[in-house]
Amino acid sequence: SQRDTFLRGFYLSITNEINEIPFFDIDLPYELALRIFADLGKTELGRCAQVSKTWKVIAEDEVLWYKICVKEGYHTKADISDFNCWKAVLRDSLKKEQTLRANWKNRIGAASQLQYDVGGILCDAHSYGGVVLAGYTSGDVRMWDISTWDSGSLYLETSRNPAEPGRQPHISFVRINSAIAVAAYEDGVVDVWSTILGHQPVHHYQHSQKIQAISVAPDSTVIATSSDYQVRIESCNEKGYWQTAAQFELQKLVSYLQLLPGDLNGDRNQPVLVAAAEDTVYILKSTAESIVLHSVYGNTVTSLDVSNNLAAFGVKSFGWIMSDGNKVQVYSLQTAQPLVTLGNSTGDFTCVNLRDSPPYLVVTGNKDRKVRVFDLRSSKAVISLYGHQLGVSSVQMDDWKIVSGGEEGLVCVWEQRMGTKLWEMHARHPVRHLRFGAHTLITANIPDEKSPRGRSNYLFSIHRHRGIIYVYDFSVDRAAPVLPICRSSYDEDVGYSYNIGLSMPYDQIK
Repeated sequence: SQRDTFLRGFYLSITNEINEIPFFDIDLPYELALRIFADLGKTELGRCAQVSKTWKVIAEDEVLWYKICVKEGYHTKADISDFNCWKAVLRDSLKKEQTLRANWKNRIGAASQLQYDVGGILCDAHSYGGVVLAGYTSGDVRMWDISTWDSGSLYLETSRNPAEPGRQPHISFVRINSAIAVAAYEDGVVDVWSTILGHQPVHHYQHSQKIQAISVAPDSTVIATSSDYQVRIESCNEKGYWQTAAQFELQKLVSYLQLLPGDLNGDRNQPVLVAAAEDTVYILKSTAESIVLHSVYGNTVTSLDVSNNLAAFGVKSFGWIMSDGNKVQVYSLQTAQPLVTLGNSTGDFTCVNLRDSPPYLVVTGNKDRKVRVFDLRSSKAVISLYGHQLGVSSVQMDDWKIVSGGEEGLVCVWEQRMGTKLWEMHARHPVRHLRFGAHTLITANIPDEKSPRGRSNYLFSIHRHRGIIYVYDFSVDRAAPVLPICRSSYDEDVGYSYNIGLSMPYDQIK
């Protein structure tokens, strides 16, 4: 038709690189050929580039490879003008990912310890991105930026007067995200710092009694804390002013809190909180009454995690009367209705990770020393791993590996598809925090006993019982030996069963 002839002539007039692209028995304008090639993957584009010189030019178009690179998850925030050759960028990214995976499997990397010798015993630790936060029995709070590999820690001043007499209260909890760092003390005080400004707290408030649970929302300045029967949400507005967003009075003591990482019902200004209080799970919003998500008398909640629209929590059966074992309940937060019931174990589900797991999967840890991965579609355990001597205390997984921490201090790295243990590391105290990214693994071994007794040498007692934070780096850019078999050095006087003092430590051999 005349219209088609006009459009074809128009496309040909504005195309400078190639006038016509031969597609077998017809010729197409460059733009239309580009639209067809946009539906192909990297393998198909490589094959098309071998057909002819004309096809090679369009198969290597920067727009095509930029879209493929973003779709694969590389440089998602970059613009097309940031690199000259997106095909080479994708090839380098894939090679780097393969090298990192090989380093993870073969335990190739560097191990370091984040120590603060004068801080007393480690009470709690948390990490986000490349920043680690730790609190001690001395009341001190320290922050490390492991992305710069600076061995020194950033001191965070508290809201307390240093001249105030008496012992400083212990740290109960610490939490951190991309915007704020939070520390809760055993006397109910909460201090908040900016991760950018640091040092001086930007906000603090107090509960009347000891804080039992705390949560911070990812990438936002929202904090939730519980003390006694009270739950409180603090938030910062756009002008930088902190305010109490909501307060709730519940009938039972709250043991777990989780702020939703995303928006529920599309309302960004109203934070949504999931709280587990003994045998009841609530959905709490400041603009509405509390919703009872789950409640079965005597079935205590033993763990809790949430994603954008789901909540998963372990439920303990009611003693010997119940014939069924302990389970994991998964609910929809949009409809407040149960979706699936997982597992049937004699042990308590002590940890569950839904937020970081791949789609339709959830990983759990149990007191029966097993790590289980459940498929939400079939409600069955697709993976069951046994390798801990005591109960599992923390878990995380991605598309190919699982990392678990136990009460005995063991950290295990598992290959997901084969269900085999790749390697393990051991420390003295239980693993209370575990977090890994593409090339780093952060673990915190925190002692249950915060005041060791019966030790004649106080410094020796603190050295053995203060806890430790490990950072493992599997980066390809860091030339480092295999993770050390022995972590002792020449300046240590003694060694322990987990840190043997050798005359020639393996990690000092070049």
